[in-house]
This record gives sequence, structure tokens and C-alpha cells, in this order.
Amino acid sequence: MKLASLDQGRDGQLIIVSRDLTQAVHAHDIAPTLQFALDNWDQVEADLQHLYRNLNDGIAQDVFPFNPAHCASPLPRAFQWADGSAYVNHVELVRKARGAEMPESFWTDPLMYQGMSDGFLGPRQDIEMADESWGIDFEGEIAVITNDVPMGTRTEEVHGHIKLLMLVNDVSLRNLIPAELSKGFGFFQSKPASAFSPVAVTPDELGDSWHDYKVHQRLTVHLNDKLFGEPNAGVDMTFNFAELVQHVAKSRHICAGTIIGSGTVSNVDRSSGSCCLAERRMLEIIDQGQAVTPFMKFGDKVRIEMFDDNGDSIFGAIEQTVVKYQHQYDPADLNHHKPD
Repeated sequence: MKLASLDQGRDGQLIIVSRDLTQAVHAHDIAPTLQFALDNWDQVEADLQHLYRNLNDGIAQDVFPFNPAHCASPLPRAFQWADGSAYVNHVELVRKARGAEMPESFWTDPLMYQGMSDGFLGPRQDIEMADESWGIDFEGEIAVITNDVPMGTRTEEVHGHIKLLMLVNDVSLRNLIPAELSKGFGFFQSKPASAFSPVAVTPDELGDSWHDYKVHQRLTVHLNDKLFGEPNAGVDMTFNFAELVQHVAKSRHICAGTIIGSGTVSNVDRSSGSCCLAERRMLEIIDQGQAVTPFMKFGDKVRIEMFDDNGDSIFGAIEQTVVKYQHQYDPADLNHHKPD
């Protein structure tokens, strides 16, 4: 099943999207929003699946063309957004470039931070930034959305708790990170609003590509219409999503609608390219002694997408342009989407 949220109201309006991402149908008679659906998953899943089958079979009523430009993030805002760093070779590379040793514990205990979740960017929404000197970067990732997960849940108990998957552009401001981390209190200003793919999909939509709690497909990233990287998300993932869920649940209950990210997808085999500018810059430092690739400038465009074995887009594409933010204070601007 493929689900999306039209950009209507703070929490969007839930729609069902066809498997080929060409058509959609409103689901408001079953669940007005995706958060409502997640809160009541056991009660609404069968009806949503029935509507999805009818849409794909061509017998659904009131069908309309699907346009990602009209979508918010599948969850326009979430109760929790926890982003990990499951591809540890990426972390090792970044530390190596600055001459820092990586603690052995990084291979056995996931890194994770709690990010901004009160308003995500839509899949076609501009990345507004006030200053290019902040080191604007994209990060291509995968994320899961859970239902309610009890505190202390172990990896062998995670089955059934992962309800949906999405792609992520975890926007990062690289030049703000060092000063924040030097305080010993983690990211804040350096991690603005993230963007998610137009649709979220149930694990069964991935078929054989979803196993071992990993997505075994390439994540394709284009920068200014040129291929930047296409590493395989199922390769070199040190911590799978079951392990990431267990990590989050160690000391807290997880609320339905919690989003957990994989961190930047990265392969040891560098021939597949990268999913963020920082990684390419680190490779340049290691190989050439200095970084050559610049961070994003105003007007730069990024596209993040994943395809199945037939070459069809699974989640739709995140397509964003970096633009200059013009500060004109209005309380309504605190909402990324139209007010209720």
C-alpha cells in the first residue's frame, strides 16, 4: 500500500496512491490523516488496503491524477523524529578525514540524535536558507514509521511494529556542526527541517527487496541533474532497522507515528558514489589533501529517488531547490503548510 498526504492543513489530508504513482483517491472516509491511521492502524488497515486494491484494479471511485507537487510530507509533522547513523563506514570516513580515531563502541552501539519534527518540508518544497556559508548539504536516507512500541522492545520483537517506509533528505548545515558538537550537547541549529518522499509504503510493497530489516535497493541521488551517487542501501548497513528501533525503545515507549532514520546511505565501495556532499568532500581530503566539491549554493537542486527491479519509482522523488530565505516575520510562517 502507498500513502501520501495532500498539503491541506497542518497534518495533511490522507490519500491512497496507485502502485505506479499515477493516480490517487481520497481516504478521508477511513482516516482523515496519516497520523490518525497510525493511531488506529488495526481498525483502518483492512479498509485502506481494500481501497488500495480497488485503485490498482481500476474500480475505485473519484480517482484523480497524483501530483507530488501537491503533497506535504506523508507525516507533515510527527511526535518524534530520531535519526541514526547506521552506515558506520560513513562515520569512520568522516572522522578519518579530520584525523580522529573512531571509538570501537560505534560498531556496536548506534549513533542517534533527535531532530526537528514539528514541521517537515514537502517533497517538492524549497530549502530556504539565510546564509550559504552555513555549509548546506543534503543527506539521502531511508526511514521507517512505527506504531506504538513498548519500552524495552528487542530486535526479535520488532516485527509488526514497522508500518511504513519513506525516503529522507536530512538537510544538514555542515559549517554549524563543529561549534555545536564542541559544546558536548548535540545538534540543534545545524539540523533544520528534513524532507520526505511523496509517498510512504508498507513493507510488502518492497517485495524481496525488504529483508533482514534492510532495503536492498540503490538510493539514487542527483545534484543539478547529474548523478551524484547510487549506493545500495542494503549493503554495509551496520545496524538494521530492528536494531535502530530497539535502540530508541531502550528507555522509552515509542508513540505511533515515530519516524526513525537510517542516516546517510553509504557503501565501502566508493564507485557507487555518495548520498551527501560531506562524504565526497572527506574522500577528496583523504585523496587530495583538500576538499574540492562545494556545499550547496542558492539555485542548486537535489533529487533523491529509489527504483525497483523493473526501474519503476517506489516512493516518488524528493526534488528540492536551495533558495534564499527572506525574513518577514508572520506567526503563520511558523507553519510549513497551510493553517487549518
